[in-house]
Amino acid sequence: MRTVSGLDVHKDSIFMCILDEQGKKTEEKFGVTTREIKRMGLVMRSLYVSDVCMESTGVYWMPVWRLLEHDFQLHLVNPLFLKQLPGRKSDVRDAEWIATVLLKDLVKDSFVPDGNIRHLRRYGRRINELNRDIVRGENV
Repeated sequence: MRTVSGLDVHKDSIFMCILDEQGKKTEEKFGVTTREIKRMGLVMRSLYVSDVCMESTGVYWMPVWRLLEHDFQLHLVNPLFLKQLPGRKSDVRDAEWIATVLLKDLVKDSFVPDGNIRHLRRYGRRINELNRDIVRGENV
């Protein structure tokens, strides 16, 4: 029996919905701290979740991905793709909708580079920020 989880990730909270093929549903709200995300991972493992899906909203998905990528098959989906599918509900039901779409294999994953490449990209962004700060200082 396949069990999946949909995550609706926000700046200050994560809504989780776990669905299985029998129709059993578990919902819970978590914070966005490392401790809360790890606790969410424990809950999902205890319910034998194999796949986890979330929308790629801003940068909020990144810490969730980093903390869960070793324990689950993760799926990152473009929010525009999910909005095109009929049946999308309000914010309260987003996690359930994401889980439903994943359970029915209707998701198209976005590309997520491996950890080393993500790490290098963070360095590159930081270097660009520092260069912009230097140029701003010279133009004053």
